[in-house]
Amino acid sequence: MNKHVITKIINGSIAEELDIRINDELISINGKEIKDVLDYKFLEKDEEIKLVLVRPSTNEEWEYLVEKEVSCELGLEFESGLMDEYKSCHNKCVFCFIDQLPKGMRETMYFKDDDARLSFLQGNYITLTNMKEEDFSRIIQYRLSPINLSIHSMNMELRIEMLHNRFAGNLLKYMNRLYEAGIIMHGQIVLCKEINDKEELEYSIKEMMKYLPYLQSVSVVPVGLTKHRAHLNILEPFNKEEAKEVINLVAKYQKIAMLKHKLHFIHAADEFYFLAQEDVPEALTYDGYLQYENGVGMIRLLKDEFIKCYNSFDFQSNYDIIYDNIVIVTGKLIETTIRELAELIMKHNSSLNINVIGINNDFFGPLITVSGLVTGNDIIDQIGELKNDIIYLPNNMLKADEEIFLDDVTLIEIKNKLKTKIIPLKLKGDFLFKAMLGKEINYE
Repeated sequence: MNKHVITKIINGSIAEELDIRINDELISINGKEIKDVLDYKFLEKDEEIKLVLVRPSTNEEWEYLVEKEVSCELGLEFESGLMDEYKSCHNKCVFCFIDQLPKGMRETMYFKDDDARLSFLQGNYITLTNMKEEDFSRIIQYRLSPINLSIHSMNMELRIEMLHNRFAGNLLKYMNRLYEAGIIMHGQIVLCKEINDKEELEYSIKEMMKYLPYLQSVSVVPVGLTKHRAHLNILEPFNKEEAKEVINLVAKYQKIAMLKHKLHFIHAADEFYFLAQEDVPEALTYDGYLQYENGVGMIRLLKDEFIKCYNSFDFQSNYDIIYDNIVIVTGKLIETTIRELAELIMKHNSSLNINVIGINNDFFGPLITVSGLVTGNDIIDQIGELKNDIIYLPNNMLKADEEIFLDDVTLIEIKNKLKTKIIPLKLKGDFLFKAMLGKEINYE
C-alpha cells in the first residue's frame, strides 16, 4: 500500500481546519489508493471526500469526512512533488542540451526528465516515448490539459532518427487519441539545420495544423549548441539568412491558420529574430503568449509592458531617485532591447547613468545567448570594476529556490567579489521600468 508523507499544511486550508499534521501519511481518498499526484489532484476535486490517513506517532488510522466546493483544494503538500519517482528520458536526441553540459556540475543538472505528469503540473515538454497504456489512459480519464509535446518532426521516420528511439513513431497514435478526447495540446520543434528544417519543417507545420483547434500552438526553437559537444553529432548554427527563412515560413502559415482557425498557431522563438536582426512581431501575433515559457514573445511582452509604464509616467514631476548609477546585467539575446529602453529613460533624466552589460557566455560558448544560462563566473569576469550603486540581473539566472547560478557560484559570492548591492530582477516591463528610474523594487 502506498503511503504519502505530508510535509506541509497550507495556512487557512481545509487540512489545517481538520488538524491534519505534518508527517501524517495519506492512504486513500474515497476508498481509492493514491498512486501519485495525478490520482490525488483528480480525487481531491470531489465535493464529498473521505480521507484515510495514518499518524505514525501513534500508528492510528484516522478518517476525515469533507464537504467542499469542487475548486477548493485540501491544502496538503507531500515529500515528493509527484508523490512518486520521476520518470527519466530514454531518448538519445541529436539535439539534447543535457548531453552538451560540461562535467563537474551538480548532479541534478544531468537528470533528463520525460514525465507526462510534469507536463500537466509544470508545463514541461514531453516526447511520449516512455508511455505505458495505463499512464496514457489516465491522461484521457483525468482530462489532463494542456499537455505539452516535444514533436520535433511529423515525419515519423525522421523523428525516430532524431530521438534515437524506436518508440518515437508512436507520436501520431497518441496525438490522434488526445485530439479525439478534446485534450488541449501545445507543441515544440527544436529545429536542427539540415535535419528537420526547410521542407521537413514545412511538412511538419502542415501536418500539425490538422490537429487544430486542440493543438493550439507550436513553437519553433533553434537548437542550443554549447562548446561542449565532443563526440556528439555535428550540428551547425543557423545564420542570418537561414533565420529569415524560418521567420518567413512561420509567417506564411500564421496567415493560413488565422484565416481558418483565428489562431496564429505556429511561432518562431525570439532567438530567430535575434539571429535575423529583425524586430519581433506585434503582441497580437502571439495569441496571448501561449508559448511564452518556451522563449516565444518574451522580448515583445517586456517591451510593451515597459513602454506602457513609460508613456504613463510624468517625467516632469519630482520623484525620489535612490540609485544614480545602475548596472543591468543580461544575456546577449536581449541586450540591445534593454539598452534601447535604458536610453529612453536617460533622455529624460541626465542624472541617471544606466549601464547595460550583455554577458558573453564563456561557460557554455558564444552560441548560447539567453539570460537563463548566464553563469556567476562569467558575470564576475566580465563586469570588472564599475562605478555603480546597484546591479540588477534577471532572476532566471538563479536556481528557482536558491540564489545560486548554474556553475554553483552563489549570489553572495558575487556581491562580496564586486563589493556592491545586487538585486535579482523579475524581467517584467514594470519592474524593469522602476529599476531604470532608480527606485526601490518591491515585489509584494
